[in-house]
Amino acid sequence: MNQYRTHNCGEISRKDIDKDVILSGWLNKKRDHGGLLFLDLRDSFGVSQCVIDSEHHNFIEAESVRLESVITIYGLVVERSDDTINKNIPTGEIEIKVKKIKVLNSSEIIPFQISVEDDAPEDLRLKYRFLDLRKKRLHENIILRSKVINSIRNKMTRLGFNEIQTPILSSSSPEGARDFLVPSRLHKGKFYALPQAPQIFKQLLMIGGFDRYFQIAPCFRDEDARADRSPGEFYQLDFEMSFVTQEDIFNTIEPVIFEVFREYSSYKNISSPPFKRITYRDSIDKYGSDKPDLRNPLIVKDFTEIFSNSGFKIFEENIKKGMIVKGIKVSNSSNKPRAWFDKLNEWARKEGQKGLGYIIYDTDAKGPIANNLKKDKLDQLVRGLKNGDCIFFICDKKKIAESFSAIAREKLCEEMNLREKSTFKFCWIVDYPMFELEPDTRKIDFSHNPFSMPQGGMDALNNKNPLDILAWQFDIVCNGVELSSGAIRNHSLEIMIKAFKIAGYDEEDIKRQFGAMYEAFKFGAPPHGGSAPGIDRIIMLLAEEKNLREVVAFPLNQQAQDLMLGSPNIADKNHLKELNIEIKRKKNEQND
Repeated sequence: MNQYRTHNCGEISRKDIDKDVILSGWLNKKRDHGGLLFLDLRDSFGVSQCVIDSEHHNFIEAESVRLESVITIYGLVVERSDDTINKNIPTGEIEIKVKKIKVLNSSEIIPFQISVEDDAPEDLRLKYRFLDLRKKRLHENIILRSKVINSIRNKMTRLGFNEIQTPILSSSSPEGARDFLVPSRLHKGKFYALPQAPQIFKQLLMIGGFDRYFQIAPCFRDEDARADRSPGEFYQLDFEMSFVTQEDIFNTIEPVIFEVFREYSSYKNISSPPFKRITYRDSIDKYGSDKPDLRNPLIVKDFTEIFSNSGFKIFEENIKKGMIVKGIKVSNSSNKPRAWFDKLNEWARKEGQKGLGYIIYDTDAKGPIANNLKKDKLDQLVRGLKNGDCIFFICDKKKIAESFSAIAREKLCEEMNLREKSTFKFCWIVDYPMFELEPDTRKIDFSHNPFSMPQGGMDALNNKNPLDILAWQFDIVCNGVELSSGAIRNHSLEIMIKAFKIAGYDEEDIKRQFGAMYEAFKFGAPPHGGSAPGIDRIIMLLAEEKNLREVVAFPLNQQAQDLMLGSPNIADKNHLKELNIEIKRKKNEQND
């Protein structure tokens, strides 16, 4: 018999009444009810209530033991009285009458509460992450993560994918973020790079004859933290397939994602395959973003033509300067008080806009904009409006107007409480531009993944304006969160050389930066493509968390620091010497 437990703390029920049991775990709560001491014992599986009376020889010891101490309890399972039943926990119909208590390891005073959610600062929680992990919500998130990854792995295997691990010590990756560099001891002055993604390796696996590859891949990017992006490292379901089209990839991965969300979410409304397809251009036009939250019913429209020569001088003059006008119609909002509209105006100013113009429609159009419009333009504007409708306007340079329209759309959705509840809505964003114009340098560069296949192949590269060429690139989005990017890859050396030439790279640049791909394409590369849904983001959505750090066991903080282990830290001088590295500090850093 296990000396520490006969049962776990979450499995004891009425069927165990009158049984002697041994339980071990952490002291979660302690309540003194005048002669009776109640101890809530917690382990990874749940909580059991234990009770000891003041006559018991262990009473004083039990009374003095601190919360979060590790204890073993020997006792008898008894039925709770009707008025003490706790329906919120599986063990709520029974309790353990204590016969003996053994303290295995006492705890010091804890820096924040474990048994209840408190407002402890995040950095304090991360410093004591081993304690934070004991909290019910975070603990369940990490267990959920394990279950989801296992489910994904089983599903991919059943679909005929081979799980293959690609190298961690690699060379620089074309993913667009900064690399983490690892110095080589054997090759002084040279560095490995931690992979931003297994992009090149998985393409080489397809060239190597593997038809279907996947892995739960660790990725490393030296970039700033956001709520939906962890600094340092993250994990993704990385997969690649040979002899496939875009539709083949969609048809393969959609059921996997849908089934995972159906299996591990409490939401009943989940987009079922096939997921909605939205072109990149339509997404920007209608939602202001290529990561639209489809739970938000508001749509952005272009009103530039109406406001051109409209009589509303501010917009007229801006349009002459090349600006555009975007508008968002919001129903049942015209009865809001003037203070509400003023508050939105002030919010827009804080966001860097000159304001948020609007018209109110209630039998007829009202407001400063409506009052200054020519009648024919006003008639065009209000055509189709219903009593209670408002239209909010943004006028700015094209990219700014588009991006702010996305922000305003979300703000108005929140203000009006329009977002669909308990819903996961998936969509594919497709037909990304192959190239884009860098705003500062006016140089043509890749807009997405440089290894994507251009739509139209070599003919498009030779004969079309590069900025008009679309690529077989796609993103999958859920509730406004980008889960992954993917593409049908280019498999032709000729196309690769031409595409990179358009972006300003000559053949020698390709050989130097992507030599393995350059060589591999000479020896029969099959058509192939794939994607890489983010594991952390999937778990974040399923756990209904707003921050990725709540679904990762040991995350870095927003400054990319591990406060628990104290990394990054100063390397040993002898170790640096072996690596032929010398740290030179600026004068103002000498005393740091």
